[in-house]
Amino acid sequence: MTPELLVLTLAALLQVVQFVLYSASANRQVGPRYAAGPRDEPRQLTGTAGRLQRALNNHFEGLILFGIAAVVLTLSGGGSAFTAACAWVYLGARILYVPAYALGWAPGRSIIWGVGFLATIAMLVAALF
Repeated sequence: MTPELLVLTLAALLQVVQFVLYSASANRQVGPRYAAGPRDEPRQLTGTAGRLQRALNNHFEGLILFGIAAVVLTLSGGGSAFTAACAWVYLGARILYVPAYALGWAPGRSIIWGVGFLATIAMLVAALF
């Protein structure tokens, strides 16, 4: 397995962890009866539960671009020490992003997001050369 695909797999597992954290937090906020019900009336999550939900949604968005970069580099044989390092930077940023968002770190959360985004862009650009 290439380093980029290894990191992609670990990033997917991070998303599972984020989903569990979000679900537990949301369930505590809305209660098990609502969570197990049909949810016909949507409820706006607030506080930590809302931030964990937004962090999870953000990871879905970021994972799409990172996944494209990892797959393109792997299929083209274009992976390098540089792209592997970028992949690990992306994962580190995504790991740090969860508590940064959950705890409301500003502007730290945005800086951490930017580092991961730039690492992904660097991988995509490297795939072209």
